[in-house]
Amino acid sequence: MELLGLGLDQVLLIALAAVWAGAINVVVGSGTLVTFPVLVAVGFPPVTATISNAMGLIAGNITGTWGYRREIAQVRGTLLRLLPLSILGGICGAMLLLVLPESVFERVAPVLIVVALGFVIFQPRLQRWVRAKKAEEPTPSASAAPRVGALLAALVLFAGVYGGYFVAAQGVLLIGILGVFLTATLQQANAVKNALVLAVNLIAAVSYLLLAFDRIAWAAVLIVAVGSTIGGFAGAWAGRRLSPTVLRAVIVVLGVVALVVMLRNLLVGCC
Repeated sequence: MELLGLGLDQVLLIALAAVWAGAINVVVGSGTLVTFPVLVAVGFPPVTATISNAMGLIAGNITGTWGYRREIAQVRGTLLRLLPLSILGGICGAMLLLVLPESVFERVAPVLIVVALGFVIFQPRLQRWVRAKKAEEPTPSASAAPRVGALLAALVLFAGVYGGYFVAAQGVLLIGILGVFLTATLQQANAVKNALVLAVNLIAAVSYLLLAFDRIAWAAVLIVAVGSTIGGFAGAWAGRRLSPTVLRAVIVVLGVVALVVMLRNLLVGCC
């Protein structure tokens, strides 16, 4: 039995991965490392999987950002200063993905997966470092406008390029950057992170629609969008009841699966 040109088992697998990814993105980040491996495993080429996954996860990004609307209102000025940097970075990353040959992405993607998995694996240590640094500083008031320095601006731009090109774990990368270099509460930093990830994915999606329409797998986009929306709403409820260690383990396992599949395809292509 087929649905949207895919087998029913493939549809269910992608949908479950998308729900899980939507929840993870709200609670932990790096949900792409759940959906991307599944899309590759069911047969989508890596670039098509990246493009379709990024577009589908926008729905979940919107629900996650909406959930932090109060914190976003507290840091609106800071967010408006950082948004252009993320948008510029997202455009550059998306252009790199579309302009460079697919063979380049097939070689670079395994490296980026390893980098993304590193962020996920070491996230607890990174969070402890961020909290220790915050503890040494005066606690900012919720109404105080966080400062934006040159280093923070450069790192947000870099994160935008990374997100526009590969998507995976950009949220983890951003929360690490913002948690250390943005003078704000962690809740405010997470709110800014959600908004910047949404901006990067939106601008990348526009680039894909204009320049790579034929490389979008709309069935995957639809399934991931519906699943990530459900997951985004359920994330706050489910994420607080599931062990972060379990979530992190699932992300790492699926990321390794993607890495093995892509390396196998790369070796087969070279032979």
